[in-house]
Amino acid sequence: MLKIAFDPIYAHPLPEGHRFPMLKYELIPAQLLYEGVITIDNLFSPGLPSEDVILKTHDRQYWEQLRDLTLPEKEQRRIGFPLSARLIEREMRIARGTIDACKFAFENRVAFNVAGGTHHAGSNWGEGFCMLNDQAIAANYLLNSNLSKSILIIDLDVHQGNGTAQIFENEPRVFTFSMHGDKNFPFRKERSDLDVPLTDGVEDDEYLQILKNTLPGLIRRHQPDFIFYLAGVDILSTDKLGKLALSKEACKERDFFVFEQCINNNIPVQVSMGGGYSPQIKDIVDAHCNTFKAAIDLYF
Repeated sequence: MLKIAFDPIYAHPLPEGHRFPMLKYELIPAQLLYEGVITIDNLFSPGLPSEDVILKTHDRQYWEQLRDLTLPEKEQRRIGFPLSARLIEREMRIARGTIDACKFAFENRVAFNVAGGTHHAGSNWGEGFCMLNDQAIAANYLLNSNLSKSILIIDLDVHQGNGTAQIFENEPRVFTFSMHGDKNFPFRKERSDLDVPLTDGVEDDEYLQILKNTLPGLIRRHQPDFIFYLAGVDILSTDKLGKLALSKEACKERDFFVFEQCINNNIPVQVSMGGGYSPQIKDIVDAHCNTFKAAIDLYF
């Protein structure tokens, strides 16, 4: 059975002007339930990770400033959200949801977190609505628990996974692959193990060809035993921040291809949803739901 981490706190209200990015987190499972794609049994609510788990990825001073709501104003502005205890709890539950989804992926080959993909959070900073890097925390959990020895992080959000790259820059057991808009946020890039920068306006065929020419070779060379997939839908032509020009159909084909590579190589995969900023919330939710549907079609 497909297991999906979801908690209502993922979509908790924020001050005016910050609410729109959160709406999709309640609408995605609602849409999947409405269409009969999943049942309530597919969903699970994660708890909180221990501080020890968080500190395997994030610096103690940074974490304690988040926890105690004492992060300097300048650093809060860099994140983009005003800090609150509720917001920090949300970030912690997202991280635990990704850890737990990894465990389900070992059982069922694939598992999801409705939220997550907080790839702009580095070891000692938050940025771009990201405070705790869920997939980095989960990757370190797998390594430190001897559940994995070689990890591939596939980041197909339109924005570079700069925080993930920085966290693992000296960790040979984790290979970071980011395929993203070259002239897009973050404007100061970190160095992933493999960065594939894309020019503005890239369309379906070019994007998919680059991915298909890149991913199979990466898997063949690095032989991961676990994959994290960040399935951002801000690559859509409708996205107000993305600057690429992909259709929903190409976005879904991207997801099918990634999952097929995982299946063909017998590698479990955890999926976090990443970004999506189309003006019409329906475009965001439809594209994210397609990722779930692709997994269900191929795995179940």
